[in-house]
Amino acid sequence: MPPTLASLLQHSSLKLTVRAGADKLSTPVRWAHASELADPVPYMDGGELLLVTATNLDARDPAAMLRYVQRLVGAGVAGIGFGVGVTYEEIPPALVDAAEEAGLPLLEVPRRTPFLAISKAVSAAIAADQYRSVTAGFEAQRELTRAAVAGDGPTGLLTRLAATVDGWAALYDSSGAVVAAAPDWAQRRAARLTPEVERLRERPGPASVVVGDSDGDDRVELQSLGAGRRSRGALAVGTGAALGTAERYAVHSAVALLTLTTARSRALQGAEQRLGTAVLRMLLAGESDHARAVAGDLYGGLLDAPFRLLIAEATTQAGTDALAEAMESAASRSGETLLTVPEGERLVMLAVDGGAAVAACAAHARAADDLPAREGGGDDTGVVVGMSAPSGPIAVSAAYKQAEQALSVARRRGRTLVEHEELAAGSVLPLLADDAVRAFADGMLRPLREHDAKGRGDLVDSLRAWLSRHGQWDAAAADLGVHRHTLRYRMRRVEEILGRSLDDPDVRMELWLALKSTAASSAPQ
Repeated sequence: MPPTLASLLQHSSLKLTVRAGADKLSTPVRWAHASELADPVPYMDGGELLLVTATNLDARDPAAMLRYVQRLVGAGVAGIGFGVGVTYEEIPPALVDAAEEAGLPLLEVPRRTPFLAISKAVSAAIAADQYRSVTAGFEAQRELTRAAVAGDGPTGLLTRLAATVDGWAALYDSSGAVVAAAPDWAQRRAARLTPEVERLRERPGPASVVVGDSDGDDRVELQSLGAGRRSRGALAVGTGAALGTAERYAVHSAVALLTLTTARSRALQGAEQRLGTAVLRMLLAGESDHARAVAGDLYGGLLDAPFRLLIAEATTQAGTDALAEAMESAASRSGETLLTVPEGERLVMLAVDGGAAVAACAAHARAADDLPAREGGGDDTGVVVGMSAPSGPIAVSAAYKQAEQALSVARRRGRTLVEHEELAAGSVLPLLADDAVRAFADGMLRPLREHDAKGRGDLVDSLRAWLSRHGQWDAAAADLGVHRHTLRYRMRRVEEILGRSLDDPDVRMELWLALKSTAASSAPQ
């Protein structure tokens, strides 16, 4: 803390005595200044201890002293130090009464205490306070750096920062959504500031702004993150009062660390994007096993569950960027994996079916279609999206075609998003009742039924389960109640018996139609 009048009174070598304003001794002292001017106010910044001997003052005139003291109070002077034994042997009562009435601390300075000693004491206390603040700031920087590299993500850093500033801290992504907050109760408070974060994002970086919390309890500082002109996120720091020197060091350190982390994340995202491109190309080439091996832990989980393939294109880069940011933020908050691959002017994405990223895409589309920016709906960047039906690794090529068809329809209809299910709202099942189709189906499945009839396995049911799960081994095996290795063996037997490859999408389609046809023909009328 900076020196106060109380701390100067405790300075034994100064031997100061309080004559007025004893209830204001906690006032901080920014400097000590000696002046014998009748009106020193033009030379004051506020917070000074004014040292006088009243050489040019009529200190016995109550009216003059009241005007003098009131001007000092208006200038923010911390107090008066009156040197006795020079012009006056004691402080004149008129000055004591005026100081008491105005609530301005008045200290008596004995003749043997030079004003220079008081100035030195104030200067030394200020220097010591600054040293403590800088030392505390450096220690906070070390603690924040350790938290940043500890592997806990931004949460550890925010927790340390909140403790340092005795308040709360929150991190926002580039879309304005809260990524993390500390303590936990600050999550909802931080979320209320999303509109302020969005406005901050529109300003060229680096940018900062001080806002008030809606409850009126906090002073919140928002700092943009990112080394370039475009913000990559924001940091919010909420405190009950203005930040001190040490706290300011801590906030600046957190901004630097989070900016570095953001830049590193962008580099990692670039590497992930290159890996995702390779995975997508293998899936489109029908090499699902190779794609799964390359995907590893990064994208393997996405390939183990039904997913949607989305193709987005826009008239400007900003259009696809905004959509990608919305979906990436939603996926990050829910712990989902999102595979994003730029493809010329397009953006191809694989997202968990029914997940947060798909929901974010739908919400983004609804908001865009509500804008009157272009005829027929859509946003002013012209982004359009086509979404496939739920798919799996072995059917990505078909899903890509579905998304392209939906994209074409979205473009023609002037809509932001069209799902493939909208194009296939009808059913082909009634067409399968044709005698020629049933004959084809019976002939195609007969070798498998004959195999099963001899008690050598359940190839037909296994094939149906595998196709219905889009070739997902674990899910289909679970439906059948067998081990996935058993299911893999059965599918190899299907290929051997039929003499056809299940990697061929036409073969899978024909088998699925054959199964649906025979199921339809055997259904009760």
